[in-house]
Amino acid sequence: MHEVLVVIGAGGMGEAIVRRSGAGQQILLADVDEAALDRVGSALAGDGFAVTTQQVDVSSRESVAALAAAAAELGSVRSFVHTAGVSPQQAPTAAVLKVDLLGVAVSLEEFGKVVAPGGAGVVIASMAGSMTAGSLPAEMEAALASTPTDELLSLPFLHEGALSNSGAAYGIAKRANQVRVQAASADWGARGARVNSISPGVISTPMGQHELASENGVSMRAMIQSSGTGRIGTSADVAGAAAFLLGPDATFITGTDLLVDGGVVAAVRSGRIQKPTT
Repeated sequence: MHEVLVVIGAGGMGEAIVRRSGAGQQILLADVDEAALDRVGSALAGDGFAVTTQQVDVSSRESVAALAAAAAELGSVRSFVHTAGVSPQQAPTAAVLKVDLLGVAVSLEEFGKVVAPGGAGVVIASMAGSMTAGSLPAEMEAALASTPTDELLSLPFLHEGALSNSGAAYGIAKRANQVRVQAASADWGARGARVNSISPGVISTPMGQHELASENGVSMRAMIQSSGTGRIGTSADVAGAAAFLLGPDATFITGTDLLVDGGVVAAVRSGRIQKPTT
């Protein structure tokens, strides 16, 4: 039976993860953008990867369930990576919550039903979630972690008008990714599988460059300059972290978050630089 690697999101991180971890596996690449799927899928196939593509809307349970069923038909779902998301500069608050918060929660549930024993999953969250962690009341974090998925967007603090802007929504959504992965790790463990999150910093993808060009770009560049590495991240940095968490050297790691931010959060927490406001 083929081993299957599922990657949701055909952007820079998704493609880099396939190239780093997908050799010798049957790859199922999914995205809402059919043109991107065709372009990236063709490039991967041309380089020798065994790749199938399927359109998916992560905010739709039916769409994600269909993708999970397709993955299971291809073989043993050993690896699952969720990279899909929108930034606060790309989308309004409602879309950020639907894609970045609900989409991850749905994907964790649906792929938790088909992941094979010994398999592993990775959700791409964000350092924004780590920065948000200390500012949310405990009861809010508990609600983000444990509220049934189909009721998530009905939480009072997520109602229309409750959040100041899409940046605030993004931080909450990414913190929700982290805590829902923690909560889901027990269910995945019951199947003999693991699941973790990665929280990237500023990564040189089209989304990252769009953020740097926004009104928040000055503070983001200042954070990068004050970090331990002093540089922007690359998709390869994230792909390397994902390869570790999906691979045999991480079999005792589940339900945790790995910061891949070049030391930005450490710089903020140490007081070297002020946390940007949303």
